[in-house]
Amino acid sequence: MYGNKETKRRLSLLKRRVCRLLFRCSHSEMSVATLLKTLNPSRLKTFLLILSLLLIVYLLFYNHAPPILLPRESEAPLTRRHVLFAIASSSKSWPRRKPYVRLWYSPNSTRAFAFLDRPTSDADGDDGIPPVIVSGETSKFPYTYPGGLRSAIRVARMVKEIVDRDEKDVRWYVFGDDDSIFVVDNLVKTLAKYNHEQWFYIGSNSESYEQNVKYSFDMAFGGGGFAISYSLATVLARILDSCLVRYAHLYGSDARVFSCLAELGVGLTHEPGFHQVKIN
Repeated sequence: MYGNKETKRRLSLLKRRVCRLLFRCSHSEMSVATLLKTLNPSRLKTFLLILSLLLIVYLLFYNHAPPILLPRESEAPLTRRHVLFAIASSSKSWPRRKPYVRLWYSPNSTRAFAFLDRPTSDADGDDGIPPVIVSGETSKFPYTYPGGLRSAIRVARMVKEIVDRDEKDVRWYVFGDDDSIFVVDNLVKTLAKYNHEQWFYIGSNSESYEQNVKYSFDMAFGGGGFAISYSLATVLARILDSCLVRYAHLYGSDARVFSCLAELGVGLTHEPGFHQVKIN
């Protein structure tokens, strides 16, 4: 490639200049072995230092292979079946929030699970709503936010629990509340712009200025929903429990997910199609 040829040309030019500067000779007139025999200790030391410097410069700036990405053309286009939704709910709110979920959930084309704190009497047998999963025990995790709700820990752990199910053909995990409304086809078009094999945390901050000031302008708010690529979600799931222990002082679930992703060095990719509004 052009870059490799240019690098070799530059290195060759540098070597000839060093040769002429230190040894007053032409590169073509004397081999390196012969040159080394003619050097006194001082010049040999200088020669080795310059050679080491050239090698370091080459390794740092010229020898980086371009990242290899799977060609997007080799994959089937993203569809609704590649997106798995995890819906945060509770045994108290689920009966009255199911009508919201029915607005966007289709059992024939949408993959989703609703996470509750305990079973409800009408949790099963309704094909028009997602299957219900009872969340795992969270009493071992500390929660110290004054006046907050411990359920934030349970909701944050949806990331781990949905990934641990190891559902097939998942490219994106999407997280939302039981009153979040998704336009699934629009969401699929948005996520199709990104490579699920890279680390992406996609969403948007709140449309309430006060909420952004209180929490963060760079955090995806769970009420508007947010998406995590498959490759990132699998890594986050492995470290989530240990990470949650460090953030007992935070209020909500979305702040915990945001903080744990920050530990992995992943920031929010803003997409304006995610909307969160705080209504009092």
